[in-house]
Amino acid sequence: MHQRSETEGFSACAARGANTNTVHYFGIAADERERIARHTKPGVLLPLVELGWEEDYCGLWCKYAGLLSPIYTTATRGGCWFCHNQGIDQMRKLRQMYPDLWKLLMKWDSDSPVSFKPDGHTVHDYDRRFALEDAGILLPGDKTFKWSMLDGDIQMKWF
Repeated sequence: MHQRSETEGFSACAARGANTNTVHYFGIAADERERIARHTKPGVLLPLVELGWEEDYCGLWCKYAGLLSPIYTTATRGGCWFCHNQGIDQMRKLRQMYPDLWKLLMKWDSDSPVSFKPDGHTVHDYDRRFALEDAGILLPGDKTFKWSMLDGDIQMKWF
């Protein structure tokens, strides 16, 4: 498993690239004014804004391109199955119900130079957590869960 520090998330990577020839492409829709204002800076391109694609149109395009997560047909929020903004419940469902997509997400996680979540956690970290839930060692949604519990001997920390 490849580990990244908690400071090695997307923001740290973007900051490192600010003084290089790095270009960051953000999928912000043309009608997301607050996000556009926040991300309009050198080295950041907003292709959906340049195309004039608003959020509803982007959703339709993603649907017809097969990019929307299949779990969003029953979830309250729309989005892509590979989005880092999805919540833990959506990730858990993706792993359980669509193992092929989860396997691809794990591969992309291994290939990525940045962590999946801004706090430094990877898809592999979530996979470990979900495997412990499957084994009955952790309970899904347990409010006492801490990521440090995955380090070392979890059984000694929980029992």
